[in-house]
Amino acid sequence: MEIITSSQNSLFKQVMKLSQNRRERIKTQQTLLDGSHLLAAWLDAGHPIEKIIVSESGCQRSEIQALLARSPAHVVCFANALFNQLTDLPSASGVLTVVAIPAAPIAQYSGFVLLLDGVQDPGNVGAILRTAQAAGVEQVLLSSACADVWSPKVLRAGMGAQLALPMIENADLCLFASQFKGQIAATLLDGAVDLYDAPLTGSLALVLGSEGAGVSEALAKMATQRIKIPMQQGIESLNVGHAAAICLYEIKRQNRST
Repeated sequence: MEIITSSQNSLFKQVMKLSQNRRERIKTQQTLLDGSHLLAAWLDAGHPIEKIIVSESGCQRSEIQALLARSPAHVVCFANALFNQLTDLPSASGVLTVVAIPAAPIAQYSGFVLLLDGVQDPGNVGAILRTAQAAGVEQVLLSSACADVWSPKVLRAGMGAQLALPMIENADLCLFASQFKGQIAATLLDGAVDLYDAPLTGSLALVLGSEGAGVSEALAKMATQRIKIPMQQGIESLNVGHAAAICLYEIKRQNRST
């Protein structure tokens, strides 16, 4: 297999743009899967693959060789030094996959729904998506201020949750909330009740706000339930990823027999 060594290579330039630029991902409707785990998840889900890029050293790894054997996609090999420029991982995974971003689903206005209102950290968004999938969330809507769910960082943190969860980006959360057939439960402090005292059964949309400002004022006004996580005195707040896990699993617990 020919090994590409030049940073002037057209494919290298294309992949670099996909790795760094949200606009490029939106324009091309493509993204990058970094690592063998995400490639395996994509193959298991039966989604098409457009191109696979491996490093010189990645070509030698048995787990990557097994994945390449499962896909008819064209495989290109980059020199290690070139490949390493395409990832921000301290130790390169050895395989990158170019895939088409799946089309967004049609919004469903009932059920177990998660609304992310300006969650900006890619690691937080990915972790929340993974937890949401595990907790049985049926749909996730993200405001325009959220991190890109198809960025390499969010994909890695989500560990493939993007393949299983119906997600709508750049959503008008207030418009959705106004049409939702069920409770709107927002994590707030003022006028909030203890999470474990709140009735959270049935059709429900959980709202989580940004790391700094929390839930926006407009969306907070639409909440039919204001909930807070009980904490020891002196602790002001939790990381939004941790808060999501606590709230989602309390909702799941309350709905075990429904």
